[in-house]
Amino acid sequence: MKTILIIEDDRRIAQNISRGLAAEGYQTEIAYEGYNGRDLALQQPVDLVILDINLPGLNGFEVCRNLRSAKPHLPIIMLTALGEVEDKVEGLERGADDYMVKPFDWRELSARVATCLRRSERLNANIADEVVRVANLTINLTAKDVYRDTQRIDLTGKEFRLLEELVRNRGRVVTKADLAERVWSLNFDPGTNVVEVYINYLRKKIDKDFEPKLIHTRSGLGYVLKVD
Repeated sequence: MKTILIIEDDRRIAQNISRGLAAEGYQTEIAYEGYNGRDLALQQPVDLVILDINLPGLNGFEVCRNLRSAKPHLPIIMLTALGEVEDKVEGLERGADDYMVKPFDWRELSARVATCLRRSERLNANIADEVVRVANLTINLTAKDVYRDTQRIDLTGKEFRLLEELVRNRGRVVTKADLAERVWSLNFDPGTNVVEVYINYLRKKIDKDFEPKLIHTRSGLGYVLKVD
């Protein structure tokens, strides 16, 4: 069953869309605020997002940009009252796959959802699993599986995103500021220790009981994943 996330601050519209999709066999989730919607889409297995623009918290353009950066193949349909050409262009440039203007016909939205999902299925079928190995650490970036030797390592969503950034930059130092922006979408605050905390979580899971150690601190610079 496909899961569709509806990010819409108008509760009546969100619930009507949810009921219509449920009647067609989809599972739905609803978020009424931008930050919450973005975090749900990043942390939960979601097959498609229906996204408003005028949202409290984080607006839909920024939600779309964040999601497209983290999940490049996640289908996103913008559904909004903003119908000017400039709005449509901005939405599509931020990464939306489709753009619909309110008020809308349910049959058209249903058809566009089905079309986006079919396109996504064809794309995913053509994407081979991306597997990276560093010493005895194996990371399937597509399936999000992590093994050290033959032992499976269970990571939270944020832990995996942090490891993914280190893996994609293996052998190179990644600054705390870059990690904060890419993993948490945060403008780096020198006073926060969120990166250090999660690096410590990762070390306990993938380094503590194994050799060789792979996550290294470069004092004053950041972190690097490599075999010393």
